[in-house]
Amino acid sequence: MSSLRLKFISLQEKINQSVLGQENTVQQLVIALLADGHVLLQGLPGLAKTRSVNAMATQLACNLNRIQFTPDMLPADVTGCEVYDSQSQTLSFKRGPVFTHLLLADEINRAPAKVQSALLEAMAEGQVSVAGESHPLPDLFMVLATQNPVEQEGTYPLPEAQMDRFLIQILVDYPDKEAEKQMLRMLRSERSINSNASSELTTDEVLTARQLVDQVHVSEQVDQYIIDIVHATRYPSTELATVIELGASPRASIALDKCARAHAWLNGQDYVAPENVRAIAHSVLRHRLALSFSALNQGVTAEAVITQLLENVGFA
Repeated sequence: MSSLRLKFISLQEKINQSVLGQENTVQQLVIALLADGHVLLQGLPGLAKTRSVNAMATQLACNLNRIQFTPDMLPADVTGCEVYDSQSQTLSFKRGPVFTHLLLADEINRAPAKVQSALLEAMAEGQVSVAGESHPLPDLFMVLATQNPVEQEGTYPLPEAQMDRFLIQILVDYPDKEAEKQMLRMLRSERSINSNASSELTTDEVLTARQLVDQVHVSEQVDQYIIDIVHATRYPSTELATVIELGASPRASIALDKCARAHAWLNGQDYVAPENVRAIAHSVLRHRLALSFSALNQGVTAEAVITQLLENVGFA
């Protein structure tokens, strides 16, 4: 196992020391980091969404900016704006918090559509355009957005076009009893992940790891398997035809490919197997499926639909 892969495994372990009972969340965060994608974390308050991001940033030698989204925000609060200098009588661009390596967009659905859309160009193209001039973002740029699925008063649901920009959606659930008991002990003793900051990953190491992930082999059969899964969301079988209103876009195929390669690399494989695709399929597809009103009314979830899709689509 390469020393660089060991560092990423160590990264997972160290985050898990600070965020107890959320091993799946931590693994998917690292996969998204390797796959060069953005993450939407969804869960109730107090489930360590923000703490997970802070813990990862602590172990990376990179910058983290946090934006607490509110209904009165303006796009310039995210991207920055031009400021007039009275002495030189010129306009200069003042960079906003989006100019960072990791951007924590806390409660992104509390900001109006104009503010949400201010992130679209940054997430898709790695740059910000202000007053006709483009400003590039760092090579390592990752948006980690959080939202509360229950408290919807005063919120602005993300449109499908922006949801599709997120590589994966992570559902953060309650920890089990043992993990929660350990959490109490950890916080009582004021144990902190900062004490392990000596083994930081540099931005160059993250970019190098991404290049190694790109070199993981994907066979033609696995490519076909990925396409068949995404195609099944657009043209569902008879039992799912009344459940799925809108299937996944080609971005889902790209995301499945990137995340499967990252999952394989983390597990020491130099090739992608069907198990790698299935391991990340729920996170890649759950926010890209639009379920029909009747299905939602009956309590059908995207998780159940994706599970059924994976059972229906075989690997040849």
